[in-house]
Amino acid sequence: MRYSIYCKEKTVASHNRSQQPDKKRPASGAHKDFSRTTRTDIKDFATEPSPMAGKTSLQPKPVAHDRATGGKATGKPQPARESESSSDSGTESSVRLNKAIAASGLCSRRKADEFILAGRVAVNGVPEINPGRQVQPHDAIAVDGRLLTGAQNFCYLMLYKPVQVVCTVSDPEGRPTVMDYLPQDARKLRLYPVGRLDYFSEGLLLLTNDGQLAQRLTHPRHHQPKIYEVFVRGAVPGAALTAMRRGMALAEGEKLMPVEVDARHLENGTLMRMVLHQGINRQIRRMCRDFGLTILRLKRIAQGPLELGRLAPGAARHLTTAEVTALKKSVDI
Repeated sequence: MRYSIYCKEKTVASHNRSQQPDKKRPASGAHKDFSRTTRTDIKDFATEPSPMAGKTSLQPKPVAHDRATGGKATGKPQPARESESSSDSGTESSVRLNKAIAASGLCSRRKADEFILAGRVAVNGVPEINPGRQVQPHDAIAVDGRLLTGAQNFCYLMLYKPVQVVCTVSDPEGRPTVMDYLPQDARKLRLYPVGRLDYFSEGLLLLTNDGQLAQRLTHPRHHQPKIYEVFVRGAVPGAALTAMRRGMALAEGEKLMPVEVDARHLENGTLMRMVLHQGINRQIRRMCRDFGLTILRLKRIAQGPLELGRLAPGAARHLTTAEVTALKKSVDI
């Protein structure tokens, strides 16, 4: 009895399944390819042509709205106006605030960022703390209440600094400064020495009002090799030359990178040609001091791609376009 009931239920279940349509294998002509179906809400983005498309283009026609036509469609695209695009990306004449401050010759971009974040900068009389703020040439920019001039033409000068001259814009002790040796037209510009040569040293010194370049040239990451001619009294021991070439530590504990040095014995002493790759304060004088050497003359003859050449002591000249290009390239500008 139980067996017959079981067989009957199984037969009914099989019959019910046979009455259901096969979803995996639809009848011929009943299948619909949804991948080619174009819904009305996505018709502009369809990638397959409709069978009714005929010769019409597959790309949707651009619709431009022109203010001159009262916002009506013109039927063809119109170029974006400067006033409309400036709200998103800024016009071609707009620059970042920190770059505008650096372009005025006041300081480098990094220093400008510090001024802005410290609340020392105002644009059109309103304090601004965003270094990335876009400004226009007509905007009034002030630092500590002092209105800056617009971007000026950068000036790049090479000076043969004489001995007993300080590398500052002014000296409280009244000593001669490098500014006293600049041409008259350059004295009106805000030029600053790039790096230092001590009071009794002489040679190549760069002055500029390009704040970004000055910052790169003095930053340890972009430190350029500098070449010096150093004339000392007497002979230089071989052990001293070996220590300089290997890298030494100063008496104060500062570790120095290896220095390329060649020595030539002269009648009254030794002339060394030294190439330095770091910017330790008074490095050569302190190295010679530790070896008991007396420096009679210290002269910088090259810095990066620049060479002093035949420039006379106290004379200055503008860098050539090629020299400026090479100088900027050496610090990745």
